[in-house]
Amino acid sequence: MQFRLISAMVLFIGSYFPLAVIMLVQDIPKKYLGAPFCGMASRSNCTFQIFEHPCLALGSVLLTGVSLLFTHWSLQRIKLRFDVEVIETKSIPNDLINYVFPYIVSFMGLSYGDSGKTMGFVVFLIVLFVITYRSGQIVMNPLLIIFGWRIYEAKMVIGQNKEVRITRVLKQGKLLPGKQRAEEVQDFYFTGNP
Repeated sequence: MQFRLISAMVLFIGSYFPLAVIMLVQDIPKKYLGAPFCGMASRSNCTFQIFEHPCLALGSVLLTGVSLLFTHWSLQRIKLRFDVEVIETKSIPNDLINYVFPYIVSFMGLSYGDSGKTMGFVVFLIVLFVITYRSGQIVMNPLLIIFGWRIYEAKMVIGQNKEVRITRVLKQGKLLPGKQRAEEVQDFYFTGNP
């Protein structure tokens, strides 16, 4: 089974929630960083609009946050349709390099105020998405670790003909040898306890 394009896009967008938060913080002008917080007595002097580009800054956080929560919700609802037997497992690290590039770029003078750089960054993310999606690496999302998902390399007995395969497995929690329910999605097996 292949990830649908929309599902893959939502998963990809949600993985950049921390970047959206970083960009949100970078959108606060310096004059507000040293300003005192508003108290009950001084509400008339308060400024509630502290972002230079509130629609972009808050919209990005909202879009990526909702995408992240939807991804978590969706992954928990994958139907595990067949039985497998896990023989051996080993945890494998996430491929963080593709994930880290946009963070490095964001600290190289990227801001919502420079529309040319912002559009260039959007093009960069689109190209990164296409490469990640086409290579079958879309589920290698380091933010899934927050929700307890882990990637494993596992030796498993699969199917009616008892074929033994070494494959990548994504599971919420620890993957132990034994019987599991599974579903294959884009070269990964999602597993759960029977």
